[in-house]
Amino acid sequence: MTEVIDGNAVASEVRESLTESIETLDAEGVTPGLATVLMSDDPASETYVSMKQRDCEEVGINGIHVELDTEAPAAELHDTIDDLNDDPAVHGILVQMPLVDHVDERRVLRSVDPMKDVDGFHPENVGRLVAGNDRYRPCTPHGVQKLLEAYDVETEGANAVIVGRSNIVGKPLANLLLQKAPDGNATVTVCHSRTENLAEKTRNADILVAAAGMPEFIDAEMVGDGATVIDVGINRVDADTDKGYELVGDVDFESAKEQAGLITPVPGGVGPMTRAMLLYNTVKAAGLQNDIDVELP
Repeated sequence: MTEVIDGNAVASEVRESLTESIETLDAEGVTPGLATVLMSDDPASETYVSMKQRDCEEVGINGIHVELDTEAPAAELHDTIDDLNDDPAVHGILVQMPLVDHVDERRVLRSVDPMKDVDGFHPENVGRLVAGNDRYRPCTPHGVQKLLEAYDVETEGANAVIVGRSNIVGKPLANLLLQKAPDGNATVTVCHSRTENLAEKTRNADILVAAAGMPEFIDAEMVGDGATVIDVGINRVDADTDKGYELVGDVDFESAKEQAGLITPVPGGVGPMTRAMLLYNTVKAAGLQNDIDVELP
């Protein structure tokens, strides 16, 4: 019988496991601080930021939120980031994407102090990840690893197929699963819009990760018998609900679960883990910046 992975439960365990580390920092007079920066009128972004701030409050992290007018010049955003870079009470900075059109997202990512880049997107941190010497693992890929670990999914020697090659999920997750480490050592195939015979490749996966941004794209015919299916996608589709839409993943859940051994739902799968690993990185950052040894799960 297919087992549904409970991302909410695993995320709760991660948050609880941070308590001791936060107490260690507190004993040294340090309260981890996470600054979220919003320059968008996208309702989903506003919701995400609100949830992240709530998470901070629950675990004892100081949440600082900065909201900028969407019509403000890009220089105002860069000045804000500079101020946060210089603030010793801020250990992590998250600039919520997407930004407004007149702001260069790549330049913004480069402007965040790499030591405070708890998203793991600064070029320096990307390079360290690829070299196998990561400082902060990007939150969603790291969350996927934690889910696999929690459900005793062996990555060593496994065929892992990732559908999607984004800088946020596909590429960093491929690098993490390739590393010579207990949560790596997989044989990784990255598929994308130009991949031929996609279904043939996905059916051979022991671990199949869907991160293409295409609603319910992966169905039962693309899933091997007993495979672990991790659905990173989150898409709004029209539906007869009070909101007029519903959230679905990149996997056709009802179809795929007939083939899979383990599968994540949407919502309630990878999403909660992304937020939990942001807290994890913030606590780690506070320790690194204050030369305090904190044990992290």
